[in-house]
Amino acid sequence: MCVKEYAQANGVVKLLRLHSGERHYTCAVCNKEFTLASYLETHQRMHTGDRPFTCTVCNKGFAHTSTLKVHQRIHTGEKPYPCAVCNKRFTQSSHLKDHLIIHTGEKPYTCAICNKGFTQASSLKVHQMIHTSEKPYTCEMCDKGFTQASDLEIHKRIHTGEKPYTCAVCNKGFTRHTDLKVHRRIHTGQKPFTCTVCNKGFNRPSDIKVHRRIHTGEKPYTCAICNKGFTKASSLKVHQRIHTGEKAYRCKVCNKGFTQASSLKVHQRIHTGEKAYRCKVCNKGFTQASSLKVHQRMHTGERPHTCTVCYKGFTQASYLKQHQIIHTGEKYYRCSVCNKGFTQASHLKQHQIVHTGEKPYRCAVCYKGFTQDSSLKKHQRIHTGEKPYTCAVCNKGFTRAFHLNSHQLIHTGEKPYTCAVCNKGFTRASYLKVHQRIHTGENPYNVMCVTRNFHENTL
Repeated sequence: MCVKEYAQANGVVKLLRLHSGERHYTCAVCNKEFTLASYLETHQRMHTGDRPFTCTVCNKGFAHTSTLKVHQRIHTGEKPYPCAVCNKRFTQSSHLKDHLIIHTGEKPYTCAICNKGFTQASSLKVHQMIHTSEKPYTCEMCDKGFTQASDLEIHKRIHTGEKPYTCAVCNKGFTRHTDLKVHRRIHTGQKPFTCTVCNKGFNRPSDIKVHRRIHTGEKPYTCAICNKGFTKASSLKVHQRIHTGEKAYRCKVCNKGFTQASSLKVHQRIHTGEKAYRCKVCNKGFTQASSLKVHQRMHTGERPHTCTVCYKGFTQASYLKQHQIIHTGEKYYRCSVCNKGFTQASHLKQHQIVHTGEKPYRCAVCYKGFTQDSSLKKHQRIHTGEKPYTCAVCNKGFTRAFHLNSHQLIHTGEKPYTCAVCNKGFTRASYLKVHQRIHTGENPYNVMCVTRNFHENTL
């Protein structure tokens, strides 16, 4: 029995209608009925788009005063509803109610098609659209469809450029409050989601979900053409462009196409000259973070990629892959002129210049020509006097890393090249080669013949 008291008679009338379910007020647009005129008036704003209640901070409009009140808590940071279990706070009582189900594990709303459970009826309703393919909310500018009105609202900001959520530290703007929340963790260093296998931390639960697949080997996204599996749907989408040939991202300067926006961004630095990633040791700049990471291994000496046959270490996986061909003897790249085989396409390309006689790289000082850019670069050090490779023991400088490596054997006493006949050691392979002629009697330069002719002519 209701014992609520009212000061005016109309209050009693309203209460009676609520209890009786009587609905005198009907919407002229959609025929929906309401018990009170005020409820009808609020409802009609859905059709008219009228939003009379405006936020004084960001000027966003709302159809209800209650919705405005909840929105203002974004700016004030107020969260009046705390969880009794974990003390997490919420701006709305409904959000707290939904959150409590996390602790109980209860999922009372189940999909009739796939039996997936949900904590909220609204989540189930949105999920069911996956099965029906229904997207009731359409963007007026690009006709893209969405299952939720909130997703459409966020999408519209792509067209308007609106970024209502701003980081207080670096002033970076975001279209969604959740994106701002994740971004703040860059400044705080917080990584609340930790992998139970390797203890690696992540900013988002979605990131850790994808990461776990490294340990499980799960690849739920498969290419329908070549059956290659991927851990992320986005990776599959990019891969499919290999088959379609689609290059959706195009450079405005040279019109070169790319399958990924990130690849285009890196490419554009060729035109701008920007090198955003700089080495703290030698100040050398790089266009990509991955290139800087590999470069830093020169200073640290780190070689994380190791050959399983000879245990030689490499700074890059690609270098290891090339090296492994030494053990297998495979030479995939063959010269069409002399049929000589090569382990790398770049080596074949360089070799082919032997047949053409072409020397496309020319010294600006002495006009000497070279078949390779790297050879020209080394040659130029003769003119500049540059010796970038320095011995850590005696500070002697060298133009090539190979020369430095050979020199360091003087200090270590190491002689890695040994004669198979007399076991004499040498610091260089070329020295060993000359020595072996003592045992073989080989005389490639016909020195004795020259000497004999000289004596004959003097007699």
